[in-house]
Amino acid sequence: MATTETATLQSDSSESAAEVHPLDGVFSPKSVAVIGVTPTPNTVPFDIFQNILTSGYRGTVYPVAPGKRSIGAVRAYRYVIDIDDDVDQAVIVFPANVVDRALEQCGKKGIKSVIVISAGFREVGPKGIKREQRLKDICKEYGIAMIGPNCLGVINTDPAVSLNASFARKMPKVGRIAFLSQSGALCTAVLDFARARGIGFSKFVSFGNKAGVTEIELFDYLHHDDQTDVILLYLEELRNGRGLIEAARRITRGENAKPILAIKSGRTPQGADAAASHTGSLSGEDAICGAVFEEAGVIRVGSMEEMFNAAIMYTYQPMPKGDRIAIVTNAGGPGVMATDAAVRMGLSIPRFDQSTTDILQDSLPDTANLKNPVDVIGDARADRYTAALKAVLDDPNVDQALVILTPQSMTDIDSIARGICQIHEKAGKPIACSFMGATDVHSGVELLQEARIPHYVLPEWACEAMAKVQAVRQWRGQPIEQVQPLPVARDAARAVSAAAEPGYLSEDEALRVMGAYGLPVPRHKLCFTVEEAVEFAGEIGYPVVLRIVSPLIVHKSEVKGVALNLSNAATVRSAYDQMLRHISSVFPDTEIRGVLVRGMIPAGHELIIGAKCDPVFGPTLMFGLGGIYVELFKDVTFALAPIDRATAARMARRVKAYRLLEGMRGGARADIEGIQESLIRVGQHVSDFDRIAELDVNPLIVGPAETGNAVADVRIRLSE
Repeated sequence: MATTETATLQSDSSESAAEVHPLDGVFSPKSVAVIGVTPTPNTVPFDIFQNILTSGYRGTVYPVAPGKRSIGAVRAYRYVIDIDDDVDQAVIVFPANVVDRALEQCGKKGIKSVIVISAGFREVGPKGIKREQRLKDICKEYGIAMIGPNCLGVINTDPAVSLNASFARKMPKVGRIAFLSQSGALCTAVLDFARARGIGFSKFVSFGNKAGVTEIELFDYLHHDDQTDVILLYLEELRNGRGLIEAARRITRGENAKPILAIKSGRTPQGADAAASHTGSLSGEDAICGAVFEEAGVIRVGSMEEMFNAAIMYTYQPMPKGDRIAIVTNAGGPGVMATDAAVRMGLSIPRFDQSTTDILQDSLPDTANLKNPVDVIGDARADRYTAALKAVLDDPNVDQALVILTPQSMTDIDSIARGICQIHEKAGKPIACSFMGATDVHSGVELLQEARIPHYVLPEWACEAMAKVQAVRQWRGQPIEQVQPLPVARDAARAVSAAAEPGYLSEDEALRVMGAYGLPVPRHKLCFTVEEAVEFAGEIGYPVVLRIVSPLIVHKSEVKGVALNLSNAATVRSAYDQMLRHISSVFPDTEIRGVLVRGMIPAGHELIIGAKCDPVFGPTLMFGLGGIYVELFKDVTFALAPIDRATAARMARRVKAYRLLEGMRGGARADIEGIQESLIRVGQHVSDFDRIAELDVNPLIVGPAETGNAVADVRIRLSE
């Protein structure tokens, strides 16, 4: 029950005002006013008030209900400003058309934290958008931290607070997992799902339309929350992708690092076919989102099951020292399936030391399999399981263990579960279990869950969760670097773009810009007559390439605007004349600005480096297999620009084409360091100039390490 005693919320320490987090009032208010309460049970306003009363909240709660003397035997107030005492938090459940008036009264009352449950804002269209903007304006005027509108509410299970300011059916168990969701309806299902599996939460937040507090501010709060070990996020809409990623980077590495697991819905890219460049067509929001989440240490998952499977593995078990897993099973088939899943997901199946094999041989029947996976045979009881599990966990080649059980008529399921629990207390290494089935194994599963040993319906799910934990471990080991700008001729590049109209730079202009930023641009010249072209070709040496330069011709090869491997003056003259005649006949009204002449680049691997100014993520970099294969194989990855050297190296390794660059089947190793430097330089360029809408270096022709790389073609489109 709520009480007027608030001393339990007072800190014993003398924290200064500067140490108080802006969201403390959201999660740990000493008093709460519920504005818009009705006396009708099973309605949202009444249920929120009752949840606060019955959740064990340690502060004071005030119902605000115009026209009512009391709600649930608690004195009611007409308006929030009628409450004599200070109020830390308000929960507003009035209809949308009067929420602004209630919020303004909160501001005048000095309430700094507000949860707006009410719907009827931006999700309903223009009228709702206008209402929501009004709420934003009020919050800005009075310095209010607002959750919502259109949300389920906020739950803090900390026993010192015990606040259920939501209309969820029940208060969840205390746990170490924080859950943030943009969808309120999903939250109720998640709470029910977690309750069935015995999963508890530290904080549970439905932030709805995020007109005030966003996932970025919530990340910052949870990073410093000593009740939270792992953060889960369900997100439908990204508005400030760069801010989210920068916040995640601060959380997932360094001091007090915490993993973030995220579901980002809406994975189908829209409008990619309409983009003019390769970068534009391949870099839909979801494609960028997946790559930059990975680059920030955010583990993207595809379902709630996958998310919680990984969360409990991380939260309940110690961090493994490596990726080596031992499997103990009483059924060969599931053991083999688990082995396949483990290898497929990047885990290692180690060989045991001879001493381990000797122990297994002494403890198991002759028909048992002593290698990894260990098969203790279908009639195994608790003694065999515990002997095998203890032996493999003691092996120095094993970092973690998976125990699989299929219920046979002779299987003492509960005894096996108790034995696993006893070993778990002293093991110091992660253990996961998969008691396969439902009814027969139920009591054993409950014993495991009470001991905080992760249980999975399928062994493959356990392997997947362990692989996710490996991703956390490996990411934390990555060095934290600061982006160091490279020396470039920024003024020269600025002079080109400042004089250019919106649209594509001509090829010679684009090459000048790339040259100014230190990319490997071959010698070239824009020629206006055939004689000038022949003279320059002779100067740089044969063979050479001719390329038409016209503002209306983007894909030159498709209109015979490129002539390759010209070996002498005669072939240059012939190609020059034929190219101009063909272009003039096909595009009689097009402007031809000249013909670009450059040396023929030796054959090599064709890669693409792209960049764009994304509306959600800002300056964004793309890298992958280029040339004519770029949109066929779509072997590309993304990062937010600018990038450091470690990020450039990860981008290069992340694409499948990296095996070609390393030198497959006796091939020469490519100039990988040169590729990485070009990535850094393009990232620096797109970050320096906000007019760049899209940029394609395609192809970047990559030769052996001793030969180097060269820009064969580049397109840069400028915005207004």
